Amino acid sequence: MWSDTFNKVEQGLAQGPLCWVEVMDSRGSVPRERGAWMAVFADRVAGTIGGGHLEFDAIDRARSLLRGWATPGEQGSQGGQVATEHQHRYPLGPSLGQCCGGVVMLRFVLVPQGRMDMLRERLQPPRDCVALFGAGHVGHALVRLLCNLPYRVMWVDSRDSVFPEEEHELVQCEYSDPVQSAVADLPAGSQVLIMSFSHAEDLEVVAQCLGRQRQHGDLPYVGLIGSATKWATFRRRLRERGFSDAELDHVTCPIGVPGIKGKEPEVIAVAVAAQLLQRRSAVSARNQGNL
Repeated sequence: MWSDTFNKVEQGLAQGPLCWVEVMDSRGSVPRERGAWMAVFADRVAGTIGGGHLEFDAIDRARSLLRGWATPGEQGSQGGQVATEHQHRYPLGPSLGQCCGGVVMLRFVLVPQGRMDMLRERLQPPRDCVALFGAGHVGHALVRLLCNLPYRVMWVDSRDSVFPEEEHELVQCEYSDPVQSAVADLPAGSQVLIMSFSHAEDLEVVAQCLGRQRQHGDLPYVGLIGSATKWATFRRRLRERGFSDAELDHVTCPIGVPGIKGKEPEVIAVAVAAQLLQRRSAVSARNQGNL
């Protein structure tokens, strides 16, 4: 969970220095992607670069750097420690006990005690926004999952009493009556999930999303919970409101990865979260292909 990891880093850095280990480049099959990181302290680790021998070796190297840091050559002009950067190339072959076959280049950055300002840019919260309409059983199960994934959530319902008493740092709870009025305020690029307590509300939210998509084209994913029968009824009603078949094809219904059976809220939440992650991977692959 992003906020928990952030808090661990902040608390640990208040007590002593750390070595920031980050995947700066990779080739071939590797455990984690570029940008993956861990913060290594003398007695603990926050984050991960993929586990296994690669991570164990990187932790040993980071702690070795921390132990050797307080030498005269590593002191600042006022006697304080200064950050030092190192790089190391890891071929993931037999010598490392891993048969991935790729190559990882790691960056090791030594950060003095209390210098959280050096890490705030690296510890930015997730940018991908999921706008979730509906705080029923599935909505609650899905938010619990999304809090552990690279998303921030805008959670909307027309009932103010249904949200948890304790808000999560990455979840913005919004009471909206009528619920569809919140569509206009969604951040551009939001992925929308619609699962309110009422089919009538669902229909209005879908209509508002399609209207915004027609005007701005900035809602890349609109997903609606429900059966094929429900969506057939919605399509007919939305056509009567003037939406074309091409516009209606922008809506995903039913939502969730196909083939996952079960109607328990947690099962549905896993299937929906998996579909979001599939889309995220596809978008990332397309962006890399355009570089």
